[in-house]
Amino acid sequence: MLEVFHAPNTRGFRLIWLCEELGIAYNVTPIDMAPAFRASDEWRALRPTGKVPVMRDGDLVIYESCAMVQYALAKFGDGRLEPTPGTPEHATYLQWCWFSEATFSRPLGEIVNHGRVFGDDAQATITDEMKGRADVCADAVEQGLEGNTYLMGETFTAADVMMGYTVMLYARLRPELTPNLARYWGNLQARPAFQATKGAEQG
Repeated sequence: MLEVFHAPNTRGFRLIWLCEELGIAYNVTPIDMAPAFRASDEWRALRPTGKVPVMRDGDLVIYESCAMVQYALAKFGDGRLEPTPGTPEHATYLQWCWFSEATFSRPLGEIVNHGRVFGDDAQATITDEMKGRADVCADAVEQGLEGNTYLMGETFTAADVMMGYTVMLYARLRPELTPNLARYWGNLQARPAFQATKGAEQG
């Protein structure tokens, strides 16, 4: 059974959601997000940067959500939720997976981080810049969804799990989503596995 060390609304959501979609057995271990715990030797032994999530599978411990999703797909997916590797479709799928984290999530995370470190006084200018960066990313997804239910067309894949978490963050920043993004976000939220994930992460 996979063990997911997780705090609500953090990136472990991706792995929990994937487990729900694939029917993978997992257990959520809640993590105290207080700075003292995240700086503790106990937690740093699992996650050197003090962040969440962490995944444990037997003796294996890894701490990047993208790696967790790919690992779980490779071990348990049996070809589900991703196109055939080596195809053009798989290349596009990988593009959306990594765009969701490396490009789209980055400005959203910076808004949270700068607010935590610098407080309101220094945050306004930084937040405006990061919102602008996030809007550019949202526009790219809006275009990519034109005529499609999901990122890869009519087929739901793990790229939608990856992107769905990021869109969830973006929707808190910009509640009035553009048409394709709003439809996409509604489709994702309607999935039973998404709803089960929301329940699971709350304990």
